[in-house]
Amino acid sequence: MRFKGKSCVVTGGAGFIGGHLVDALLAEGASRVAVVDNFFLGKEETLSSAKLGYGDKLRIYRENAGDYSAVRAVINAEQPDIVFNLATKALLYSFFNPPGACKVNLDIALALGELLREETYGKLVHLSSSEVYGTAQSVPMDEYHPLLAETSYAAGKAAGDLLLASYVKMFDLDITTIRPFNNYGPRQNDGQLAAVVPLTMKRVLAGEAPVLSGDGLQTRDFIFVCDTIEAILKLAIADGLKGRVLNLGSGRETPIKTIVETLCQIMSFSGSIQYVPERKADVIRHCADVTQATSLIGEVAPTSLEEGLRQTVEWYLTKDET
Repeated sequence: MRFKGKSCVVTGGAGFIGGHLVDALLAEGASRVAVVDNFFLGKEETLSSAKLGYGDKLRIYRENAGDYSAVRAVINAEQPDIVFNLATKALLYSFFNPPGACKVNLDIALALGELLREETYGKLVHLSSSEVYGTAQSVPMDEYHPLLAETSYAAGKAAGDLLLASYVKMFDLDITTIRPFNNYGPRQNDGQLAAVVPLTMKRVLAGEAPVLSGDGLQTRDFIFVCDTIEAILKLAIADGLKGRVLNLGSGRETPIKTIVETLCQIMSFSGSIQYVPERKADVIRHCADVTQATSLIGEVAPTSLEEGLRQTVEWYLTKDET
């Protein structure tokens, strides 16, 4: 058990990726996992299996991760070895509240950076986003690709990354920044601000046409959430990663249209696809260079896109029946 005896805090732990990480940390022997989440998009049911299986080893704090005093109280109570920062607000929130979508990411980075500087915990694993890169200037996109954020969400993420990088330089703090590309899989939010995979499944099950923005040829690098979690666990316990920035992705470029068509095929949907005007500030092209992560932990994304989507649909259909 790789995390046996370790105490961990997961900000955003009731969210999609965060919930999977909480489950994995407990399964890997963590003595305690504390979740800090304001439940903006996080859900209580995301943590239900962890509650049932691990009881008091899971603690839930309904707080804003960008509130320094609140997070300080949590960390003082929990005395964590590692803090995993996954708290944010969804990219599409940028179009509803641009300042809020930006500021939340910097506030969280400031709070966690200050608390690490004060030596209240041991190590920060900070999850950023591939959105900080904007549209690919070259493919594949390595960690030295310029930061060309196209939404206020991405700008806030980039600001948080730069802030934490400065704290490493100024105070020699143990911070690793991970930039996942597009995650999908079981338990992804299918409600407000939903991404393409859960939104497509939800519409097909409702007998509605899937939706594509623009021509659907804009590309992303999709990675199955379970592969992301395994990579995070490996990197969190690896030595010598202070100040490193690491991409997590499949290294494969996939048009959004292909995702929608594959889901339609898996779900036996033969209807038409609805095309709507392209979304403003939409990234045109993304594809990760995962050479650095691969050199450290081996293959990053062993699950094929087709298999990952199939598992996601199976989970979604089961959920719909319960």
